[in-house]
Amino acid sequence: MQPLRIALAQLAPRLGLLDANIARHHELIVEARTTGAGLIVFPELGLTGYHLQDLAAEVAIRIDDPRLLALAAETAGCSAVVSFVEESDEHRLFIAAALLEDGGIRHVHRKLYLPTYGLFDERRFFAAGDALRAVPSRLGVGLGLAICEDFWHLHVPALLALGGAQVLVNVASSPGRDVAAVNAGGLGTAVSWRTLLRTYAQLTTSVVVFCNRVGVEESVSFWGGSMVLGPTGDVLAEGPLYEERLILADVALADVRRERIGLPLLRDERPELLVRELGRIVAERAGLAEDGAAGVPAADG
Repeated sequence: MQPLRIALAQLAPRLGLLDANIARHHELIVEARTTGAGLIVFPELGLTGYHLQDLAAEVAIRIDDPRLLALAAETAGCSAVVSFVEESDEHRLFIAAALLEDGGIRHVHRKLYLPTYGLFDERRFFAAGDALRAVPSRLGVGLGLAICEDFWHLHVPALLALGGAQVLVNVASSPGRDVAAVNAGGLGTAVSWRTLLRTYAQLTTSVVVFCNRVGVEESVSFWGGSMVLGPTGDVLAEGPLYEERLILADVALADVRRERIGLPLLRDERPELLVRELGRIVAERAGLAEDGAAGVPAADG
């Protein structure tokens, strides 16, 4: 299997300027294709900017929007992940990421977890997605899409890998926080994300792709630091902090096979156990069942 060249478009979208951002996406897809990239990944809400608030409805598009289809048309012979505000038939607004390839739209993921802590207020403006699927791709491997906060819930990468993904793609609009941590080895947010991504790469024995935006909106700075990690957790490529950049990484997809055979963590997972125990926990929390631990004697030793 030939190495896959991945291009991370670490850019600074212009808030609310959908057409300008779409034009920039066209330019970067063309530029990435000239480098031989087979997969081009853009950050969360790269087509719109992040702090939209009441602008969200104005920049929302449906998945059959001609502008999105025109972007998809640029992907003949390659794949791209782009993110935007999707309007559903019921006029609900979602933070979405679409896998575009071979000139069409193969899959759309709607952000599952909408943070409302700290400076985040996504639940006020957006609906949460309710489906998580890994999908086959023209790259010859399964892809799993997630959006920023989704990866702060550990079952998301696990379910994607169990569902057939060998490449996990997370697109983000992560603001830089905990600047004081720079003296302890780096920006706090960046250190946390690196730890998280490396853990997921190792535990799911998958290639992990993280594309984060840069720029400033409403006095909030987005830090970039996009990266690609191999299935052993090694960082294969990493973008700079706070600067726009097209980051390239050459990934040997055969490494996934080697790692999954040599370290069969996914093979040994027990999803039936997870389903059973989650069912028990949900029932107990809803008051539909007694505490399953009640009356169980402690184990010896």
